[in-house]
Amino acid sequence: MTRSAPRPRLLALAAWLAGVWTWAAIAPFDRRDWLLENLLVFAYVGLLAATYRRFAFSDRTYALFTMFLSLHLVGSHYTYSLVPIGAWLQDALDLSRNHYDRFVHFSYGFLLAPAFREALVGLAGTPPRMAAFLAVNLVLAFSAFFEVVEVLVAIIVSPELGDAYLGTQGDPWDAQKDMGLALLGASLTSAMLAWRARGRPIPS
Repeated sequence: MTRSAPRPRLLALAAWLAGVWTWAAIAPFDRRDWLLENLLVFAYVGLLAATYRRFAFSDRTYALFTMFLSLHLVGSHYTYSLVPIGAWLQDALDLSRNHYDRFVHFSYGFLLAPAFREALVGLAGTPPRMAAFLAVNLVLAFSAFFEVVEVLVAIIVSPELGDAYLGTQGDPWDAQKDMGLALLGASLTSAMLAWRARGRPIPS
């Protein structure tokens, strides 16, 4: 769908995201890591703003974008391996690591697969059921792409940050697990949408 002016709900979402970004920018645990992590935020927000007049997502999808970016901003403030809620769960459940980053990767698939589906239907005219399947594939593809980009950014921009930026926490299979969780999240949300659409036409 195309829009010429922001809707009221979008202004509220933008205000929320600006507030979270401002909080995250105040005295982050590691300023250089915060800057690197915010490259993703700048890229997403810039792309959504630049394409708004040509193709606007639904308010629900923008809300999902906002939820994901808010989770990411929390991680950028503390660094993913030191987010307090993850540290609390690590101690409470006697876990080997802080799993906040795992939760955010799962959320990437769970929250953003509907956006891929919406874009495929609205821009490419893809049939809804095929769009849902392709959305899961796109989530996995972009998840793998960002894992590669993270490594390149760490090497080129600030190699000394190392594990703090990549968030591996000593796990050699960290990237594969992150991609697997994004795939799981996308699969679950796509299955939920399909279940809700049973017995009635799937909206485009």
